[in-house]
Amino acid sequence: MFKNLSAGAIGVGGSTLEVAALARKTGFGGMDLNAGEAATLLELGELDSLQRLYESHGLTPGGFGLPVDFRRDDETFQKGLAGLPRLAKAAAAMGCFRCPTWILPFSNDLPFDENFETHRRRLNACAEILKDSGVWLGLEFVGPKTMRAGKKHEFIWNMAGMLELADAIGTGNVGLLLDCWHWYTAYGTVDDILKLKPEQIVYTHVNDAPAGLDVDAQVDNVRCMPGETGVIDIAGFLKALAEIGYDGPVTAEPFVPQLKELPAVEACRRTSAALDKILARAGLA
Repeated sequence: MFKNLSAGAIGVGGSTLEVAALARKTGFGGMDLNAGEAATLLELGELDSLQRLYESHGLTPGGFGLPVDFRRDDETFQKGLAGLPRLAKAAAAMGCFRCPTWILPFSNDLPFDENFETHRRRLNACAEILKDSGVWLGLEFVGPKTMRAGKKHEFIWNMAGMLELADAIGTGNVGLLLDCWHWYTAYGTVDDILKLKPEQIVYTHVNDAPAGLDVDAQVDNVRCMPGETGVIDIAGFLKALAEIGYDGPVTAEPFVPQLKELPAVEACRRTSAALDKILARAGLA
């Protein structure tokens, strides 16, 4: 496992060069990839400049978000799908083989079975394209009960359900984006993780939850820095990942507004320190 920086997840902006410098200065071992930038450079015959940037800063490409909107109408989906081969090819050329996305745990339009089939069909199309470049698709379940409350149709919100969807997609390159927040709010256990094969986890997010709230009262975008409150068993989460052989990125996604108010280098430094803290707590530092 390696400490990975997703600048957008902590409210840090800037060019790839600027973010890479921040990542190196504050102790990260990886950084998410801008696949669109990589694709343009590949087409210009200049991808080696981006490769050298990662190498000179001691960074491993973490992942790139699925750039296809599969949640809306078919025209929007097909438009995004048409651009995916270009981005997947460039990401693979950069050695970036992890493409995560998230799945809404409800629909106000489609009953469960119809929603499942729509996701299966559309994500199968995405996964087939990614597979051509050796890229894995990671699906994130969204656990909090507060996300589903009052919605017309409930959809997948836990690990078992998302693994069922991954299997149904049927391409052999689909697993989980496993976020410890959603694992916690979906009543996941360490044993659930220990039953997985390492290839079933494509990407991970870490964070913590506010203290003093029942699990079912937790709200998705109200979180804490990794290890801040101890509400989530982050040590157990990370130890289980290590035990099954997961060797991918560990990325903070804390949704802490105060980070955005800090200078970029300080936001990165605090995030890096939080990741160091939880890795040490798990005996992995």
